[in-house]
Formats: sequence, C-alpha cells, structure tokens
Amino acid sequence: MKKFNIFLSTLAVAGTLTSCDLDSVSMTEQNDTNFPLDATDAASVLAAIYQNNNNINANPQYSFLYAAMLASDDQFGGGGNNDYIMQSLDVLGNVGTDATRDFYSARYEGISRANSFINMVDGLSMEDEDKNQAKGEALFLRAFYYYELASMYGIIPLVTNPPEYKIPETHAEIWGQILLDLYTATQIMPDKRHTDGHVDKYCAEAMLGRAWLFYTGFFCNGESIADLTSTTYNPLQSVTLADGSTLTKSQVVDAIDDCVNNSGYDLEDDFRELWAYTNRCTLQDIPEGYMGITADDKANLKWAEDDNAVGKESMFAIKFNKLAAWSTTIGYGNGFALHFGVRDADNSTGTAFPFGQGWGAGPVATNLVTDWQAQEPDDKRFAYSVIATSNFTKRSTDYTQETDFQATKISSVIAKKDDGSFADQFEAIMYGTDGYINDNLMQTGAMHDLILIRFADVLLMQSELKEDATGMNRVRERAGLSNVGYSLAALQNERRWELAFEGIRWNDIRRWHIAADALDKQQNVKIYVGQKERQNSPQLGGYKVRYNATAGFFKIPETEINLNNGNLKQNEGWGTDAQFSAFN
Repeated sequence: MKKFNIFLSTLAVAGTLTSCDLDSVSMTEQNDTNFPLDATDAASVLAAIYQNNNNINANPQYSFLYAAMLASDDQFGGGGNNDYIMQSLDVLGNVGTDATRDFYSARYEGISRANSFINMVDGLSMEDEDKNQAKGEALFLRAFYYYELASMYGIIPLVTNPPEYKIPETHAEIWGQILLDLYTATQIMPDKRHTDGHVDKYCAEAMLGRAWLFYTGFFCNGESIADLTSTTYNPLQSVTLADGSTLTKSQVVDAIDDCVNNSGYDLEDDFRELWAYTNRCTLQDIPEGYMGITADDKANLKWAEDDNAVGKESMFAIKFNKLAAWSTTIGYGNGFALHFGVRDADNSTGTAFPFGQGWGAGPVATNLVTDWQAQEPDDKRFAYSVIATSNFTKRSTDYTQETDFQATKISSVIAKKDDGSFADQFEAIMYGTDGYINDNLMQTGAMHDLILIRFADVLLMQSELKEDATGMNRVRERAGLSNVGYSLAALQNERRWELAFEGIRWNDIRRWHIAADALDKQQNVKIYVGQKERQNSPQLGGYKVRYNATAGFFKIPETEINLNNGNLKQNEGWGTDAQFSAFN
C-alpha cells in the first residue's frame, strides 16, 4: 500500500476560520489554550494545515489551480455540453452566485489552522530548530493559501490574529503579508532538504520568487483595472512588507540563488520521468515511437515516483492515498487526474493507452500547438506534453471545445495486467488493490502526486530575476535544445513550453502584461462542439474584452459579499453581462 507521512495524521486542531463570519471556532474540544503542547501535538496540527490541499482537491473544478489552467491561453474549458463551470472559467464568465465558494471557504479554513499554530508555536516544548522548521512550514502554507486567494479574487479579508480581521484597502496590504510570511520562513527554517512531504527552506525560497515576480510585475503600474491591464511592464524593485520593513529584489535573488546552489534539488535526467506515464507498470507496453519512446527509453526511463521513490525535482506537491470515497474523503484521490483524463476513452480496451478515461477538462488550445511547433520545432517536450487524441478516439457527441489535443502531465494513467486486460489506474497494479475504500478506481483510484512547485521553475525564475540565461539553458539542455542568449521574450517562451499545463502560465501572462493579447489568440481557432467543426467564437464579448474588464480576477462568491455587510466589494466586471449559461 502506498504510504504517506503527513496526510493521515490526526486532524485534531485548534480553532478554524469560518468563511461566514471569519471568527475562530473550535473544531474539537482541544483549543489553543491547551493544545498543542509538544512536538507530537504540533505534528498533528501541521498535518491538518497540509490536509487543506486535499480538501481543495475534493472539488478541484472550483480551485485556483483549475481556473488558472483553463483561463490561460494554453487550454480551453472542454468537458461535456453541460460542464458549464469548465467553460465559464475559460472565458472568464460566471455560473450562478457562489460558483467557487467551496474553494474560498476551504482556503480560509486552512489559513485559520495556520494562524492558530503560528500564534502559539513559540510557546511549544520543542527544540529551537524543530520549532523554526514547524513555524516556517505554517508560514509557507498560510502564504501559499493567501497567494491563491489573492490571485483569484484580489482584495479579500486578511486575518493573521483571529478573531481580528480586516478588509484591506489595497492589494499591497495582502501581498505585503504574503511576502513577509515567505521571507520569514526562508530566514528561520534550517538549511535542510526534506523528502518526507514537508516543505523546507528551499520550497519557501522558491515560493518567495513566485510571489515576488507576480506582485512586482502585475502591480507595477498601480492597482486600478486600467493599471493592471496596461501593456506597460516595468517591475517594482522593492516592496514594503506587512511589518513595515522593505524587501528588495536583491534579497529575493539571494534566496533563489541559495535554492539553486545549496538545496540538493535538481532536474530529473529526462523530462518524461516527472510524469506518471513512465511508471514501471505502464512504460514497457507503450508502443515504440509514441511520445518519443524508444527501446532504450524502455530500458532506462524510470518515473521519479516509482514505488514511493522521492524524485529530485519535485519540491512541493499534493499527496494522495487509497482512502478516497465520493461521500466523505474524495479529496484523498487525485481528482485532477480524473478531470483532465481523456474524454470518451475506453479503459477496458485501452483506447487511449497509456492515458485513462476522464472528463476532458482543459483540451489543449490550438494556438499553443501552432506557436510551439513554429517557434521551437525540435523541442522534445511537445511530444512529451501533448497527445493527438484523434489518433485513437472518435470525437464525442458530448464534448465542447474539443481540439484533438490533450495534455498528458496530470492525466490518469492506466496499465496492462498480466492477462492482457487493463487496470483503470496503474496505481492498482503498482500498489495493489488492497486498502482502497472505493472500488470505482476509474474515478477515485489515481494517487500520483500533483506537483505544485518544481526545480525547473526555480531555474527559470533565477534567469528572469538576474537577466541571465544560465538557468534557462540548463532547462533547455534537458529538452535537447541549444543554448540561447537571455531576452525576456526567450524567457517567456521557455516558461511556456517547460511549465505548460501546470497552472503557471495564467499568472505569468498577467504579470507580464501580455494577457489580453495572448488570450485573444484563442479567438476563432478551430474546435469541435459535439463532433461539429466550428470556430471558437466569442463568448461574453470575447477573451480580450473579459480580461480587460476584470484583469483576470474572478467573481467573489456573493454569499461572502453579503456576510461582510458591504465591507467586501465585488470585483469589477462581474455584472449580469458576465453570466455564462452555455457555449454559444
């Protein structure tokens, strides 16, 4: 059975934050006056803070990560004819009044758990190094959860010392707290790489770079919609943090350099070894030539997670296990693999082998295929990241925005059994079926990690911050490409190809102030709707119109607006004209 170190611990935690009134309430009889007291108790609380990521995974279609993938210029919404949430995220439209409230509420629960721990950790009976490590983890997670909320909704309630909270007047207040949490974590956490699922100092340094690049780029012109949608890009060089201190670009560069030089993280030898389709139960049955697979590859490729192995590139990932059940613990299975699996694939006959059946979210946008093949025709990563589904499945009568291209990185993956039939998930063979609490493995059985931060991203951040091609060329070398000199355009392309379909592109195009034009390239490209060829026609006025109206912020759930007595303001661009009902 697959084992995980942090997500199965006791979820006995201190007060949690309700999205309704932002008050701290007790989840159990234990509270922050008597719990936690020592390292063992602290581990339980930390497990509960991490577990928030699995709560989000219970309804991935409402999450920031999901929205970031579908809203970007590299993927469409997809799904069936009635999967309006997928399609609405793609076109920056709204469904109902509270479409993403599950995500909003769940993230505040995670923030509350982090707040409770951060505000009591200094009094714990622990060795100083262990205490700093634990506090740094909680700071990282609070910052990460706020990063997603602030990226998705803009100005939202800020609470660090419940029951006190405030509705910030500016975005700068929220991002000043996010960056302070991350910088503090980099300063207090020990210089040790962790391989047990816990974040470490180097993860905090990587996330500091990500948050810094987004904030200093996206808000470089100011905070109005006009400022955020301006095409002027001149990143800030320093930021005032929540405690009044100043964080400079050079300090962030030092953190990223430390991560690159001292962390022990590195690139996997082969790009494909990051992704589950190279697992030992599947690889040998992939036809030679498919996705560049050769006989030598079958002898030498090894998935970084084979048999619970720890890879050298993944830095922060959501872990999963066999305890996923629809009615209770669905978040313990990799729901993203289900959502982004191949629509209408037949697992019983392996029609999409090595990829499994799913709901068809995020078909690859035709404009990405065109751009990638035109600008980097020798890039091996294209064949490793994109498959042509027209080679093995018929177009579906119940599929919207089908493009004949699907992303591979987080899809479900199947494997052939000894008798020639196929398992719904390769994990059922690698880890056995004992211990699964749900026998619908097609929907609940995927367990491979969902990678959120990896070392290649850090190398690319280093190149961007230092305007030096060294890190970027390390990434290119693995892809079989020659070195290039540094330019922002080259860096932008490299991030697009390397990090495609990982939820990174959305905030990249926003912070570079190229989003409106990039999104507009999706307009009128060829798609299929219910097997019929058509153009990807404008919805709600078109991608550019919707982006310029919203700057990429989504609608705050109306219930949250109402519960805050008018103190929390709805984002611009979310009137009745933003209501999405069906793909026209």
